[in-house]
Amino acid sequence: MNEQKKRTMHEHHHDETKEQTNMTHQKMDHTKMNHETMAHEHHSMDHSSMDHSSMDHSSMDHHDHMSGGMDHSMHMGNFKQKFWLSLLLAIPIILFSPMMGMEFPFQVTFPGSDWLVLILATILFIYGGQPFLSGAKMELKQKSPAMMTLIAMGISVAYVYSVYSFIANLINPHTHVMDFFWELATLIVIMLLGHWIEMSAVSNASNALQKLAELLPETVKRLRTDGTEETISLKEVKEGDHLVVRAGDKMPTDGKILKGETIVDESAVTGESKGVKKQTSDPVIGGSINGDGTIEIEVTGTGENSYLAKVMDMVRQAQGEKSKLESLSDKVAKWLFYVALIAGLLAFVVWLILTDLPTALERMVTVFIIACPHALGLAIPLVVARSTSIAAKNGLLLKSRRALEQANELDVIMLDKTGTLTEGKFTVTGIESLDDDYPQEELLKYLGALEANANHPLAIGIMRYLKEQNISPYQAENQKNLSGVGLTGTVADKNVKVVNEKEIKRLGIEIEKERLTPYEEQGNTVSFLLIDDRLVGLVALGDIIKAEAKTFIQSLKERKITPVMLTGDNQHAAEVVAQYLGIEEFYGGLLPNDKEDIVKRYQEQGKKVIMVGDGINDAPSLARATIGMAIGAGTDIAIDSADVVLINSDPKDILHFLDLAKQTRKKMIQNLWWGAGYNILAIPLAAGILAPIGILLSPAIGAVLMSLSTVVVALNALTLKIKE
Repeated sequence: MNEQKKRTMHEHHHDETKEQTNMTHQKMDHTKMNHETMAHEHHSMDHSSMDHSSMDHSSMDHHDHMSGGMDHSMHMGNFKQKFWLSLLLAIPIILFSPMMGMEFPFQVTFPGSDWLVLILATILFIYGGQPFLSGAKMELKQKSPAMMTLIAMGISVAYVYSVYSFIANLINPHTHVMDFFWELATLIVIMLLGHWIEMSAVSNASNALQKLAELLPETVKRLRTDGTEETISLKEVKEGDHLVVRAGDKMPTDGKILKGETIVDESAVTGESKGVKKQTSDPVIGGSINGDGTIEIEVTGTGENSYLAKVMDMVRQAQGEKSKLESLSDKVAKWLFYVALIAGLLAFVVWLILTDLPTALERMVTVFIIACPHALGLAIPLVVARSTSIAAKNGLLLKSRRALEQANELDVIMLDKTGTLTEGKFTVTGIESLDDDYPQEELLKYLGALEANANHPLAIGIMRYLKEQNISPYQAENQKNLSGVGLTGTVADKNVKVVNEKEIKRLGIEIEKERLTPYEEQGNTVSFLLIDDRLVGLVALGDIIKAEAKTFIQSLKERKITPVMLTGDNQHAAEVVAQYLGIEEFYGGLLPNDKEDIVKRYQEQGKKVIMVGDGINDAPSLARATIGMAIGAGTDIAIDSADVVLINSDPKDILHFLDLAKQTRKKMIQNLWWGAGYNILAIPLAAGILAPIGILLSPAIGAVLMSLSTVVVALNALTLKIKE
């Protein structure tokens, strides 16, 4: 296993340059962007299970209780509006029509009230019922009837039969045919309320494509043939163009360096935690940040061939496949739909043979309406609302109801190293004085003087450290970049330089190998301070392991969950962290598709996988995993692709999630039994199976049972809690 992993790591590291050279990125063509953006917005609105950032209609989850068939063109605001307007329409219907034949003291009638009820019910059926009818159409098209189909059957049968009863009563006032307008109104309003509760509980996705576009600058500096610069829009960039990228700027496209040397921060894009040295002919990736040198790059491709575009394609594909998972409530709804359909049709045939058409119709309609209890619409949303509230108190943002259902019997948790197990930012890990005249604090003042105005990752780390230590740096004059080497300037009338190891060797300055080895073994970057061409000290910067990571890994093992570490960092850096934390399985030198492939490989072995990550390079694997978890301090793209966000970026909060998910699933199953379980008794009785011995469930008693189950479901949801 270890040999295979090492071989895999080596191959990925070896192929990385070739792979990335072929990837180029530029802001997508506006027509394509707008089309995909709209598709994503439609999806992210009603997919309260948050199928992350899936960006085309084909990958919409038609199964999810919340999204599965909900109108994919509705936004959250419109959905809220639909509930309140439907409630306004429902109130007079409830006041002017009886509940399954039972009249309440608050109900009133007056000449023409039946016409008013018919008109209001028709508007309500078309307006309020539209999401369910659209959803049922989608589910049936996919040949997988579920919650939307069950609701659509209930409201359609209630409306059509009520119109029939209205006409029958109008033609023959002496023969009263019971209507179901009351049930139609309450069913639509309660189902809309249930969906709204759940949508309010879980987060809405942001637009991942838009976030990707924001990684890139709006304009770029292009070189003309005469060597002068022109500022153009990014969308005008073509393959083969020569662009100038200055220190601190984002790489506008994927490309190849023609002139200059620099250190590039690729952490958000590839997961590589330390700055990557780049020189002539090396590839660069769109969205990464140029460090300390001005470079000229040649655009090697545009649009769909880019690194970022390929990442989003992988996310989209993974989402499409993941959306095929059915939720618990959909499984129950599918079962209920088939049972009700068969029982209702059988009841109609039998009663038609034994009695007459009106009686047979009434029995069939009663079965169909009872099969879609109001409680079923609230069973899961109320638990989810309670669960998300508890989650927020425990540092978790739940974006997917499905995550709560899938979190049981997990086998593997895959952890991206950078930002998940480590802090994900350059921190000073060591500073050593090599000259008695310059103690550590003095060295830091000189270092800070040169790094104060730089914006590459090393400089940011050093300045952060100075701030933490309350050290004020000296002032520097005549500062300038030494391309591919470091910085130089005049500080306190001395010539000061911060340079890399390559420059130290070029100058012929000897330094003990044993002094550098401990830092290099941990994957640290070492810089050297020269004052008046004399080596006076060194500073090491690296990504440090989070304090709580070790105990977290141990807790996972105690729960029989295997930790697996994935990283874009090199093999050596991966091995150092894995050994320290006690992780036996790890993979280094990975690209985004490699991480996703590893997740897929474990899933093909029948294992349920949690993936935890924070970078753009983690987005495809977050979408692919059984449950994707994003670190709250991570990139927007990762957060959009995840089911759960760790608000405090604390891996120990994952344990809180596992505990909460276990209790939540338990409550979901209890509520589904309360919400739908009575159908086991009610449907056969409503169909008239015991009619020969004088037992027949009247519509009124059926309505009372529905009301009781709704109350029980609500009270049961409120009892959800986890140990603090």
